[in-house]
Amino acid sequence: MNYFITTSIPYVNAEPHVGFGLELVMADVLARYARGLGKPVIFSTGTDEHGGKIAEKAAELNITPKEFADKISKNFSDLAKALNISNDRFIRTTDAGHEQRAQLVWKALEKDIYKGKYTGWYCTGDEAFFTEATVKENNGICPNHNRKYEKIEEENYFFKLTNYSPIIEKAINDGSFSIIPATRKHEIQNVIKDGLEDISISRPVDKISWGVPVPSDQTQVMYVWFEALMNYITVLGYPEHEDFKKFWPANIQVIGKDILRFHAAIWPGILLGLGLPLPKTLYVHGFINGEGGVKMSKTLGNVIDPNEVIKEYGADVFRYYVLRHIPSYGDGDFSWQKLHDVYNSELANELGNAVQRTAAMIVQYQNGLIGDIPEAGHDTGQYLAAMEICRFDKALEEVWEQVRGLNQYIDEQKPWELHKKGETDHLKDVLTYQAACLIEIAELLAPFTPETSQKIRHVFEDGVIRPIEGTLFPRKETPHQPVKSV
Repeated sequence: MNYFITTSIPYVNAEPHVGFGLELVMADVLARYARGLGKPVIFSTGTDEHGGKIAEKAAELNITPKEFADKISKNFSDLAKALNISNDRFIRTTDAGHEQRAQLVWKALEKDIYKGKYTGWYCTGDEAFFTEATVKENNGICPNHNRKYEKIEEENYFFKLTNYSPIIEKAINDGSFSIIPATRKHEIQNVIKDGLEDISISRPVDKISWGVPVPSDQTQVMYVWFEALMNYITVLGYPEHEDFKKFWPANIQVIGKDILRFHAAIWPGILLGLGLPLPKTLYVHGFINGEGGVKMSKTLGNVIDPNEVIKEYGADVFRYYVLRHIPSYGDGDFSWQKLHDVYNSELANELGNAVQRTAAMIVQYQNGLIGDIPEAGHDTGQYLAAMEICRFDKALEEVWEQVRGLNQYIDEQKPWELHKKGETDHLKDVLTYQAACLIEIAELLAPFTPETSQKIRHVFEDGVIRPIEGTLFPRKETPHQPVKSV
């Protein structure tokens, strides 16, 4: 069965942050896991590059919007490479192919599109409209960008989302469009129950010129959020390409909780308007906060640069930390001290120590020869079940039960004493079982920490020890001190 997975596409108004690093890694785990099951996979990520905010940022730097988008998009692409992300596609909404196909999507939706007057409050920083109640609640100032909301009255095109509200609601309720975790499903159910409204999907070109032109009306450009959502099918070559025919609907789309409404209400409406099936699953992750649950901000100086983590600890350590110690179904905290402690206690002391001890004893007591290695045969049912519902933290807990169990087995069996006593056959059985356990652990870790998994398998799987250069996870004496931006 073909398997299509996507991340959201982040807006290129700022540098990549640790939260999107989390999203990339989560989607990568699912893609690698699916490939491990023998499924043909397309895994897509990319960047969202149109809209007034990008034009505004570019003007501040005295460069073109495309030059600005090129620079920031490359940083997102570079982050994916640094995190060892196995994406097959990287789509940019400024790609000519996307822009052309976005216009085809618009034309296919014209039966549900009409022109009308829009009056509302708008924030360029969010590229979004806000209700009167929200504006009053915030005293007229957008809390995300510390700028006044703008009162806008203009002629726009609208999409008849109300046409599809009952179908979307039914699909969510009956599980044919699955939203996990359940808290996010309930959140969007309440939004839909209160009633979806038709949505504005364009802006006048004299207000925002940096965007995809509306077909047959050069006075309007597509609203950035509406056009960006189309990337999930344009990347497959909607409407005629074989990839689109074979891989849509998406098996799973991975997004952050702040864009739930766009992906669980508006995006399904677009798909239904096109006569297309909805994605099978929408997985919604939480946020990474600073130490003590404090929201990250440049003002507080607690923003985490994922590249800084990778440079100091490596991609696999970043992947392990965010997948195990950030709750899969909620928000979690990051601190350099906690990362340091996790690195030393779990990766260096527990996993690294088990690998080093086992390899060293096989070299010392058996001249590096392991012989035929049977399967360890542990029950992986809970691990598999956790993977199916995107409980990455739970799946890694199951793996670490095996890691700790192996260390306990080594301490109980005491291979060094078996060697002293000359119990050769028993010693061989013990060491072979240790190697089998580590190979199984490596296989379970493969979607999570691919480089570490490969190193462990390289040591043991051919029946002859091939030592790792240096130590798998060398201990670190002091936590990393992040560079403070002035």
